[in-house]
Amino acid sequence: MFRATTLAAKALAPMGDRILIRRAAKETQTAGGIFLPTGDAAKSPNEGEVVSTGPGIRDISGVLHAPTLAKGDSVLLPEYGGMKIEVNKEELYLFREDDILGKFE
Repeated sequence: MFRATTLAAKALAPMGDRILIRRAAKETQTAGGIFLPTGDAAKSPNEGEVVSTGPGIRDISGVLHAPTLAKGDSVLLPEYGGMKIEVNKEELYLFREDDILGKFE
């Protein structure tokens, strides 16, 4: 049976205005040397890197609007949301471009 959250493909091309994101690694130690909890209790970071983007979204007249983000961009993510998927044993997230809060420059 196929599981929607696990993909065996080598690459995933998002459709429409979806953006594939790799969340930043969780911090396990602060600059002062204090160790933070790990596992499910640790808060996931709100930063990530764009892995790939979809072609964009069409408006009512059929004009294609390309995404404003590109591969390699660092972005600010909402605390909750996105679809968690696994590609080649790597945890990635699919977001709509509208759900991404900002881009770091």
